[in-house]
Amino acid sequence: MGLVDIAIDEHVAILALNDGENRFNPDFLNAFLGALDEVERQTEAVTVVVKGNHEKIFSNGIDLEWLVPIIQRGDIETAKGFFYLLNRLLLRLSTYPAVTIAALTGHAFAGGAIMSCAFDFRFMRADRGFFCLPEVDLGIPFLPGMNAILNKAIPRHVLEDMQYTGCRLTADQCAAHHIVRQACPIDTLMETTLAFAQSLNKKRAIIRELKRRLNREIVHAIEVQDIPFIESGQFNIG
Repeated sequence: MGLVDIAIDEHVAILALNDGENRFNPDFLNAFLGALDEVERQTEAVTVVVKGNHEKIFSNGIDLEWLVPIIQRGDIETAKGFFYLLNRLLLRLSTYPAVTIAALTGHAFAGGAIMSCAFDFRFMRADRGFFCLPEVDLGIPFLPGMNAILNKAIPRHVLEDMQYTGCRLTADQCAAHHIVRQACPIDTLMETTLAFAQSLNKKRAIIRELKRRLNREIVHAIEVQDIPFIESGQFNIG
């Protein structure tokens, strides 16, 4: 079993994230990017479903146990490289030439919540797990590209509440705010998600063009606005 496993069901690719809490570090990010490349180049899949295999966590975001020591010892170039790599994944998801669906199999915290918002659709287990942006309590501001992704998926008044208070939303609350398409019991989460995925047999070319137009603010934020923040080396972490 690799960090990211791929299965194909007709025109749907199913990616399983297997790295425990699926925290962002170079190994995880490169494995995820590699899996997305493989699906695009070596399969005919037009819909991609991504799930976590941890029993209670979809993704816990940045691997601070890996990143903090790097920043504390002053290795700013490695830290900058990490954020550019993370942005590669967020940009890839935001422009991917297939419909992307996140099956939130547990908690989506911090960067995990941000990553899920880069998908086109989200389904979330109803019995366990929170959707949360705790960066306000960690003293970590968001990059412009991250904010652009969050603005795409979360109503502004809800996003302000989440960012300024660090509150945790349940799956039912996420569904009420249309952050997720549906809150499902864990026993039916994948069945419901895959049924929706199977209904979306859309051509890659039109999905690519729709995303290019819909998500151009995200692309601009990541490719232009994020660069001065990353190059400054001031990450407010650690």
